[in-house]
Amino acid sequence: MRVLVVDDSERVRRVLASGLRSHGLAADSASDGAEALKIIDCQPIDVVVLDLMMPGMDGIQLLHVLKCRSEKPRILVLSARDQVEDRVEALNLGADDYLVKPFALDEVVARINALSRRRADAASPLLQHGRLEMDTASRLVRVDSEVLRLTPKEYSLLELLLRRKGHVLSRQAIFEHLYESDSSASDTVIEVLLSTLRAKLARAGASNLVETRRGFGYVID
Repeated sequence: MRVLVVDDSERVRRVLASGLRSHGLAADSASDGAEALKIIDCQPIDVVVLDLMMPGMDGIQLLHVLKCRSEKPRILVLSARDQVEDRVEALNLGADDYLVKPFALDEVVARINALSRRRADAASPLLQHGRLEMDTASRLVRVDSEVLRLTPKEYSLLELLLRRKGHVLSRQAIFEHLYESDSSASDTVIEVLLSTLRAKLARAGASNLVETRRGFGYVID
């Protein structure tokens, strides 16, 4: 999942981005609404974590711009403004959730995951395919009753393929979903992730779950 943190505080951006990456999320950042729009226009962003009080284009102005778009990311407002009227204004302008600072990282991650499930029209946190079950609330993957010990990136890769079941995803598309724009890695890292994920699935008895469509990409059918 790809998240954009929009906040004028460099410390907040650094702490949030680092924390989200430790949970396997790709995290970019922007210091105001104008910079955020440039990123949204050229990168596939799933969720925006948005501060309201910023110099230049603030969060409310960004919400106004995004409200007019048919395709837009989910928006979690993360603000020190804690009055009911602030929440009402942001939600009426299209924000999907509202959390007041100071925040706990685990709650931010849980809210982002909930927004991702809502975006995928998934009422249940469970994703299933044959004998494999992924609980996106507890972030556990099981084959039958055996829990798979996946790294955050392996988990994110498997979740992406399960949510897009039946759709062939190119290596570049997967890379853009899993890694932030300033990552020093190249898209060849996806082949390494797929190799380790397939090995763990095979040891649990779920070999051949991820298919390679040579020249096109990867799919779970």
